[in-house]
Amino acid sequence: MSTDIAVITGGGRGMGLATAKLLGRDHAIVLADLNEAALEAAVAELDGRGIRAVAARADVTDPGDVARLLETASEIAAETGGRVRAVVHAAGVSPQTGDAAFIYRVNALGTVHVTRAFLRIAQEGDALVNVASIAGHWSPKFLLPTRTFRSALTNPARFAHTIVTASNAMPRKARPGAAYGTSKAFVIWYTEQMAAAFGAKGARIVSVSPGTFDTEMGRLEVASGSDRLLDYAALRRFGKPEEIAAVLAFAAGREPGYLTGVDILVDGGTNAGMKSSDFLAIARG
Repeated sequence: MSTDIAVITGGGRGMGLATAKLLGRDHAIVLADLNEAALEAAVAELDGRGIRAVAARADVTDPGDVARLLETASEIAAETGGRVRAVVHAAGVSPQTGDAAFIYRVNALGTVHVTRAFLRIAQEGDALVNVASIAGHWSPKFLLPTRTFRSALTNPARFAHTIVTASNAMPRKARPGAAYGTSKAFVIWYTEQMAAAFGAKGARIVSVSPGTFDTEMGRLEVASGSDRLLDYAALRRFGKPEEIAAVLAFAAGREPGYLTGVDILVDGGTNAGMKSSDFLAIARG
């Protein structure tokens, strides 16, 4: 019997690994990450659950690395008699992990690389799910640098240079947080823009925006006050990795065949409880 492949970037831990456990029920899994130790542990855990999984070290900021990742997955698919049917792009970084340039390269440009690479091989019934963030919903659309965003559709290198240059005009301390929110707003925008290109192949593209979740990255963001979001949430607790994984796996699955070009906000009702002044207070720290 043929087995299709699901590729999961950022798959060594957290929501990526939790998603692999669900998609692994009817897919073979290719896990991509930069942390080789985490990848080895994740593959061992999946193997213990009877899920076929392969580790692939990949840097999403390098288009060559991303192309090789999809080539590896395609080779495995040929062996299983299936195809690379789904990609969940969960690789990303928080404001605590680097400067604005690094955040844009990983979160924004990495999404462009993964999206373009998968589009080249996408077929009828395939799906790409890009992980955005609640922070991507905080800036009013009229304040987003949409003109700069549009350059990503034709010239990704120019896009990266322009958006990093613009971020350097901000106060130094504010740059990482602003870069994070803008990079995730870009993921939402870019997913919408690419829906027609995927639709022409009968494929889908969706973004999912997590709120505050109890993952390694989520705990890191507590240092910048992300736990204050719980004050506004309808569900006054951190989300569990399995809860966001359920949405990611559903969006990447075969069943929601008419779901594309949209963002799914999974935030425990946080945005629903916030006013404009609250967004500004959180952004200012």
